[in-house]
Amino acid sequence: MMNDALKIALKAADDKKASDLVILDISDIASFANYFLICSGDSSRQIQAIADEVEEKLRAHGSKPSHIEGYRNAEWVLMDYIDLVIHIFSKKARAFYDLERLWRDGKRINAERLLAEKVTKSPPKEARRSSPIRADHRG
Repeated sequence: MMNDALKIALKAADDKKASDLVILDISDIASFANYFLICSGDSSRQIQAIADEVEEKLRAHGSKPSHIEGYRNAEWVLMDYIDLVIHIFSKKARAFYDLERLWRDGKRINAERLLAEKVTKSPPKEARRSSPIRADHRG
């Protein structure tokens, strides 16, 4: 079963325009985590913004990272949430470390489909109220 933290982190990274979002289910091949979320940013500022947004959204959900590495240099930020490990790379560092190749035995999960799934859920009560009557209604 997909955990909520993964969906929240994915949405947060997407909201900050992270590119090349990849989710790997590594639960069958690793004992330290169930999922990797791998993404890229175009600059150190964007990489830090992605990390900040992910941390803020997961904290609001009640999840705190056990460890964060690389934030200051922002070439490769690693955020460890025990069963979920988030990797935010610069494009250069991502190509160099090539985690997708190293963990190719993990099952890829379609990030776009998961993001679309998130959007189709019923909106909060406030958003479900009927729209106000328009003054330009012709009767």
